[in-house]
Amino acid sequence: MAATTHTVTNQAPPLVGYDVFAADAALAEGVARHAPADLLNELRAELGELGRAAGSAQAQEWGTQANENRPVLRTHDRYGHRLDEVEFHPAYHRLLGHAVSAGLTDAWGRPAGHLRRAAGFMVWSQTDAGHGCPVSMTHAAVPALRTDPELAAEWEPRLTSHGYEPALLPAADKPGALFGMGMTEKQGGSDVRANTTRAVPLAQDGAYALTGHKWFCSAPMSDGFLVLAKAVPADGGEPGEEAGPTCFLVPRVLPDGTRNTFRIQRLKDKLGNRSNASAEVEFDGTTWARRVGEEGRGVATIIGMVAATRLDCVLGSAALMRQAVAQAVHHAAHRSAFGGPLIDKPLMENVLADLALESEAATTLGLRLAAAQDSGDEQERQLLRLAVPAAKYWVTKRAPVLAAEALECLGGNGYVEESGMPRLLREAPVNSVWEGSGNVQALDVLRALQREPAALDAFLTEVGRSRGADHRLDGAIKDLLTELADLDGIEARARRLVERMALVLQGSLLVRYAPAQTADAFCASRLGGDWGGAFGTLPHTLDLASVVRRARPES
Repeated sequence: MAATTHTVTNQAPPLVGYDVFAADAALAEGVARHAPADLLNELRAELGELGRAAGSAQAQEWGTQANENRPVLRTHDRYGHRLDEVEFHPAYHRLLGHAVSAGLTDAWGRPAGHLRRAAGFMVWSQTDAGHGCPVSMTHAAVPALRTDPELAAEWEPRLTSHGYEPALLPAADKPGALFGMGMTEKQGGSDVRANTTRAVPLAQDGAYALTGHKWFCSAPMSDGFLVLAKAVPADGGEPGEEAGPTCFLVPRVLPDGTRNTFRIQRLKDKLGNRSNASAEVEFDGTTWARRVGEEGRGVATIIGMVAATRLDCVLGSAALMRQAVAQAVHHAAHRSAFGGPLIDKPLMENVLADLALESEAATTLGLRLAAAQDSGDEQERQLLRLAVPAAKYWVTKRAPVLAAEALECLGGNGYVEESGMPRLLREAPVNSVWEGSGNVQALDVLRALQREPAALDAFLTEVGRSRGADHRLDGAIKDLLTELADLDGIEARARRLVERMALVLQGSLLVRYAPAQTADAFCASRLGGDWGGAFGTLPHTLDLASVVRRARPES
């Protein structure tokens, strides 16, 4: 008898075999908008190649394998010798190697380097987000190292190299190097001035020995780490009460081939980000480190790295949202219910359009900030000072709720691991936590408003470029100015203020650059108040079908 009950019908095909870059209209148009005209064809070819690789069945399988086979810590070998090694599945190395070879750690010295790298990071992160952690930190370490020209000359060519070698070897013997970062400690968290790790100067100029621990150290198999520690006198005495932390470079392997003391105590068992290892590490008093920047000025030294990784949190969340929306729209286009394709049902269309608006706003904002990094203009630098923490606060908070709604679009299929949607949902909160939680971002915005008036001028100039184009945006800008003028209880209102700043900035960009129906829907809902408490509550009079068509990937 034929097994007729096992005939499969009305299931969406896998979303593979497509160009992740070209299928993302907001991303492709953003690159064309910000790229120098003489580089646009080069960027399109480069990103198209990466996009086709990211959309391939092979790369998607690598992402699945890297997350199903989590990193394993090997503290000792069979004879009891200390190893402190982390083993990764080969798929993780393939993903990381492809990212490096595509130039995703090479932004600081290339024309339009930050724009092309940001777009590539958003494309390739859609295979797997975990391996993006060392990619991000390696990219972001460059401005911190540049505070010491000698160190920068030695290490920057390694970090921006397009070569990847996972083995623990002296950095000089490798085709390229990766960097990690260690700031937080168990007693301090984001309050790095409470750190207790100590650094005692050695005879060699600029060299120190570290003693202490780091509660979160991501990518512990990297070739070097920027860490914060309190510098103490050579006699082991206490630092002055006002002494701030100092930034240090800790190489994993010393130039003579011996391994630096870098004790990996355990790997974190995380909600998501499972392909990437995050560790607790100990420095035992023999850990060799080189000072980066001035003693006691570690926060100022490493702040450039923090700013760059915060922008990557925005880009990573935008990538996750785009992949979630692509999967939801693809499913709805191929799935029928109640007499027709899901994508044509008015209520599902509303949900998909709402998700697409959130995704496009995040992508458009991320690319605008990346282009500002390329500019070198002082006003652009001031814009970044406010816009990066505001964007990091808002975009990373939108990712988890978007991922949950996109998962629901697939129904029960979305709740099953094979769909990939649970991995996106687990991954979504990480960028809101890393590099400073939401409160830290909101307080950073307040700090900039109070200390750097030029940053507010740059922000208002940016959003003011869209004045007069949409009455709801104009009203939101006016309301924002009223809030900014009222300093009473400002800290308790910081989240509300920063949310409005991010939404006004997104609205101004969409009004200038997005199709009219997209800008109209965003301003009506996010700025005009015609929106409910969940996705799928857009005004029914809007052109939602056009918004959904724009978000649909081609498979």
